[in-house]
Amino acid sequence: MNSSQLSPLELPRSYNAATHFIDRHLDEGRASKTAVIDEQGSYTYAQLAERVNRAAGALLQLGLEPEQRVLLCLLDTVDFPTVFWGAIKAGLVPVPVNTLLTQQDYAYLLDDSRARALVVSSALYDGFARHLDQHGLLEQVIVSGSESHDHQSLDDLLAASSPMTQAASTTCDDTAFWLYTSGSTGTPKGAVHRHSDLVQTAHLYGQGVLGIREEDVVFSAAKLFFAYGLGNAMSFPFHVGATAVLLAQRPTPHAVLDRLKQCAATIFYGVPTLYGAMLADAGNDRSQASDQLRLCVSAGEALPEEVGRDWERRFQVPILDGLGSTEMLHIFLSNQPGDIRYGSSGKPVPGYELRIVGENDIEVPAGEIGELLVCGPSSASCYWNQRDKSLNTFQGEWTRSGDKYYLDEEGYYCYCGRTDDMLKVSGIWVSPFEVESALLGESRVLEAAVVGQEDDQGMVKPKAVIVLQEGVTASPNLVAELQAFVKDRLAPFKYPRWIEFVDELPKTATGKIQRFKLRAQNQKTN
Repeated sequence: MNSSQLSPLELPRSYNAATHFIDRHLDEGRASKTAVIDEQGSYTYAQLAERVNRAAGALLQLGLEPEQRVLLCLLDTVDFPTVFWGAIKAGLVPVPVNTLLTQQDYAYLLDDSRARALVVSSALYDGFARHLDQHGLLEQVIVSGSESHDHQSLDDLLAASSPMTQAASTTCDDTAFWLYTSGSTGTPKGAVHRHSDLVQTAHLYGQGVLGIREEDVVFSAAKLFFAYGLGNAMSFPFHVGATAVLLAQRPTPHAVLDRLKQCAATIFYGVPTLYGAMLADAGNDRSQASDQLRLCVSAGEALPEEVGRDWERRFQVPILDGLGSTEMLHIFLSNQPGDIRYGSSGKPVPGYELRIVGENDIEVPAGEIGELLVCGPSSASCYWNQRDKSLNTFQGEWTRSGDKYYLDEEGYYCYCGRTDDMLKVSGIWVSPFEVESALLGESRVLEAAVVGQEDDQGMVKPKAVIVLQEGVTASPNLVAELQAFVKDRLAPFKYPRWIEFVDELPKTATGKIQRFKLRAQNQKTN
């Protein structure tokens, strides 16, 4: 398929996403094909369809009505696609949330979404237990796993359900699901997505860029609960009839490499911090991964150039770095096979348009930094119950990404940082990502985050917060050496005036560095 010729799909008005991603495979002869492999076993497309139909029937039999929300706090097992697609098939609205939040976070999400039902993994139940009776609209609690905690068991409900074979009557523009933003810049916002959004990203990026095909076995260390993982391990493989491999446990480098090898994955999806962590062990190379691996993908944050080059050298497979967002559902700007420029985010995914704008939303010349705007068929309708933020982000056909970029002389888009993270030093914009990338080129640095801090004259200068490689000791000499290292590679005014060493950086559950927390810490100490 020639990706440059791809355009968004034209869908019929009457459309239910579950029909395309689940039911269609039975009609097209893939009933016996393996759809999902989790840590408990494997499931064919026919078995998955049966589970989805039973989940749809069970949710309706519990009294849930069309368009009501079902909060999903589920580990990556077959139960996730079972309930997600079952809810969509029934005309309900699944709301996956991340599995590493606090009780306070979950209380907020239940209240904000006004969910009528909660489906939660047994291992995650304690995050909800103390406040379940405080949510007046919550009517049903369903537990996935061996221990039901005195609530309804998902397994029991599926076993007793009357399967729903005919999908609910919905349109391509109806709300299908919500996804909450990761909280890298503050309180999560519920992005409302339509039935049509999933297939557009699977068509334009999954097929058009990755070239995903039926014989692929895909493994995403990025979890299903957020936009990147949802496409990687569910909508993309289910679009073409491929096999998705799931990992319920935390994606440590050891666990990820083991899973890659066991399942002989052909496509792997990770995030920059995970790629860096796997490379931190000098013994990790292609022999520890899958012999069948043909492509790797990175998103969530920009991939440092050194990480991309080192990975390709040691694992003999390129990483396609791309930019996506919860608001756009998946990647809309990406490097592509045969056209990889490490240190850049590549070029627009076919079917999407990009602009880089400055003041008054006037496009800036090539080489000049501005905010990236995107136009494409998978944009969320709005943020739930956040009118002002919706108006500021979703502006007609265009969506504000909140990212600063510039276009280089060869047409590649180069990431500079989140709009809120950019620094103005001596009247000139400084990209935190550029300074971080320079620091990561030093072999003793494992992770780095750069934020602004005021000096004695009240002027903002770069400060680096660094996690060192194992066995490296922090010292004043090391600070000076790292500062000199950056000065040799970047314009002198960009070097970090202060360096702080920490054991770990604050991150979201999706691996994004929460720089706003580092900025807040600076304000407290100044």
